[in-house]
Amino acid sequence: MTPAIIIATIAIYISVLFSVAWISARKADNDGFFIGNRSSSWWMVMLATVGAAMSGVTFVSVPGMVEGSSFSYFQMALGFMTGYFVIAFVLIPLFYRMNLVSIYGYLEERFGVGAYKTGAWFFFISKLLGSSVRLFLICAVLQPLLFEPYNIPFWVNAVITVLLVMLYTFQGGVKSLIWTDTLKTLSLVLSIALSIWFVAERLDLSFSEMVATVKESKTSRIFFFDDVNDRRYFFKQFFAGIFSVIAMTGLDQDMMQRSLSCKNYKDSQKNLVVSAILQTVIIFVLLVLGVILYTFAGRMNIALPAGSDNMFAAVATSAAMPVIVGILFILGLVSSTYSAAGSAMTALTTSFTIDVLDGKKRFEDSRLTKVRKRVHICMALLMFGVICALYKLNNTNVIDAVYTLASYTYGPILGLFAFGIFTKWSVRGRYVGVVAIVSPILCFILQQNSERWFGGYTFSYELLIVNAVITFIGLLLLIKRK
Repeated sequence: MTPAIIIATIAIYISVLFSVAWISARKADNDGFFIGNRSSSWWMVMLATVGAAMSGVTFVSVPGMVEGSSFSYFQMALGFMTGYFVIAFVLIPLFYRMNLVSIYGYLEERFGVGAYKTGAWFFFISKLLGSSVRLFLICAVLQPLLFEPYNIPFWVNAVITVLLVMLYTFQGGVKSLIWTDTLKTLSLVLSIALSIWFVAERLDLSFSEMVATVKESKTSRIFFFDDVNDRRYFFKQFFAGIFSVIAMTGLDQDMMQRSLSCKNYKDSQKNLVVSAILQTVIIFVLLVLGVILYTFAGRMNIALPAGSDNMFAAVATSAAMPVIVGILFILGLVSSTYSAAGSAMTALTTSFTIDVLDGKKRFEDSRLTKVRKRVHICMALLMFGVICALYKLNNTNVIDAVYTLASYTYGPILGLFAFGIFTKWSVRGRYVGVVAIVSPILCFILQQNSERWFGGYTFSYELLIVNAVITFIGLLLLIKRK
């Protein structure tokens, strides 16, 4: 697959993306940018939510992780679906009742300004790092395919990528994202389905033969109950999935901006329930795609790169594969990654403008628009800096990096909301930030010493739950006594 074909594929998709963004952003005001004027149809938001959750990390890493982890990730996907039901029927009615623009406004009303700022800052750090990791993925995949043949350095790659993301979200925000994420979902599903079809055809497999190939593969095992110390152990993965999606979706300004743009909370609940089911199906299909790709690579003697994240790209763009599969891979990667990065940049802008700068309270509407646009540019610069740093430091697969970061940064947010929702106690708000900082530090110490302290037990993504529990206990120590 030549660089010219890759450039043409990206250019066509970017042209369509910018056209959709421009049309949807016309006459967009600050309410349109922040919450889409609360006028979005639930089915549109549902398609956008699926697209937002299925980032480039999911598209590239899930097929690649089959070789080392089998289908164990599907255990986590089942947890995701359970977590979405918790968000739909516990958090959504609460957020709509309070008429929130930023969900961290709940922490201000419940615990005071200190907790509000703590939640906002932890989200800011979490989303900046997580979205930069996701955007780094597309830069890392495209670098050898597109930029290295022309001797273009990585930083130029990063500048172009971040600039494109910033430009298409600059005016419309959430109002644009609902439409562009819908485009992304349709492109992603089309790419996955057609990739499986073309690869199976190349292997001369009928549908029943493809099912048999997947079923007979040693990598198609889903459930792991035999070793509690295994990172793939069912209850580790399942409960980590539940609490990860509650923290990274339900308590994430980026993801909740879409749901809060629905006309009412019942429409928002329908959006979340249907999107949860669709996401579970898509994740399973991606795992199936992984088996098919590894089977193809084995039969065609394709040399695979060391990192599992690069497997899909290596096979899809190889000379043994039809060019159309490479095009579908680029389409799926670009659509998923640009959409996720654009929504993250919008959420970072919203959170910093509303939560950190108190924009709604301090500025009139015209001034708020100017401040919001300047913040948007600053978010792009920060993401560029983190991407370049990741390029120097990268030493793990990307999906693991995303959930490891989430375990440390979303844990305090999860603990704060759990304490607020499930107790009626007031706390000394000025010390909430201290608890939120100490909790991840204690988690790091636990993770480094768990094998020695707990008879060989190693923490996986369930460290998020431990982090939230430590935060919850810390808040118990801050209860105001009457």
